[in-house]
Amino acid sequence: MMTGDNLFMFIIEVLGTIAFAISGIRLAAAKNFDWFGAYVVGLVTAIGGGTLRDLLLAIPVFWMQSWMYLAVTFLSLVIVIIFRRFLVGGMRTLFLFDAIGLALFVVVGIEKSFGAGFPAWVAIVMGIITGSFGGVTRDILINDEPLFFRKDIYATACLAGGLVYWLVTLLPDASPVVAQVACAVTVIGLRVAAVHYNWSLPILQVDPKDLPSSK
Repeated sequence: MMTGDNLFMFIIEVLGTIAFAISGIRLAAAKNFDWFGAYVVGLVTAIGGGTLRDLLLAIPVFWMQSWMYLAVTFLSLVIVIIFRRFLVGGMRTLFLFDAIGLALFVVVGIEKSFGAGFPAWVAIVMGIITGSFGGVTRDILINDEPLFFRKDIYATACLAGGLVYWLVTLLPDASPVVAQVACAVTVIGLRVAAVHYNWSLPILQVDPKDLPSSK
């Protein structure tokens, strides 16, 4: 039987899986993938980051322990098929699901790393990987430039969320749920603010004159 904390984390993981799967399936639909192709893209988006995290932490890969993640991704596909006109219509919908999935998976990655006995700095890195790597794989599969490598505040939002989580845990009598919520709110808040105010990281630019000649 699940404890209260385990149940809360399970709910977060399911919601994050749905959000990321929908974001992947929605992009695949915009590229005119068939249902199976869209399902694969959604599944990779939902489990890619967690798979790499578990391999690096040398713990059992989470989606191999339960068929639930495959079923939840299928449910996400059905949702997109039924509500495709609403979900595939604009970038704002994609952004919403991607931001929610990103925030929830950062929390999951941090929690699983602490549960495996790793220090805070490893947990923060694993949070970034859990939140970001599925989206990187999704973008590669649909032949887009990965959002992770653009100037958008994406991985930086994950890092900020992880640091907030760690700082909250340093407070006396701080509840894990408070740290989890603070982390998720930070990630979503930064993503929303970055889009609204057009925040971005500096671009690494090279003067074409400095590039070696092809002659």
